Amino acid sequence: MQRIPTILLVDDDETTNFLHQRLLLRLHVCDQVLVAGNGARALEILAQPNGPFSPTNPVLVLLDLNMPVMDGFEFLEAVRALPATQQQSAVIVILTSSGHTQDLDRTNNLPIAGFLNKPLNQEKVDSLRYIHFGRQGAAE
Repeated sequence: MQRIPTILLVDDDETTNFLHQRLLLRLHVCDQVLVAGNGARALEILAQPNGPFSPTNPVLVLLDLNMPVMDGFEFLEAVRALPATQQQSAVIVILTSSGHTQDLDRTNNLPIAGFLNKPLNQEKVDSLRYIHFGRQGAAE
């Protein structure tokens, strides 16, 4: 089965990143997992002029909202300033432990494809693959 080319985890919690990275690699859902500890670093990765991302080689961004340096909201605002081809190459899903309705309301006009609550599990990953990448679950 074809995999998602790249998944970018954006979270300042190293343990969460480690566990999510291990899960994604164990499920064989992607070719590579990149990790950024804040929105600024994630933006650097996505904005690379000759970077590996394009509409034919998309990246799934799993984005935490509450981080130092540049939080998820600031990251989403900055994504809007990227060239259209770079914007189109990223499917951004909020992955948060926050259930605050204010957080959900703040994302109304921002470029996101959905919300998930932490932690990731196989069911959530399979759902993301099916909805955003048109692929079936890990077990065939």
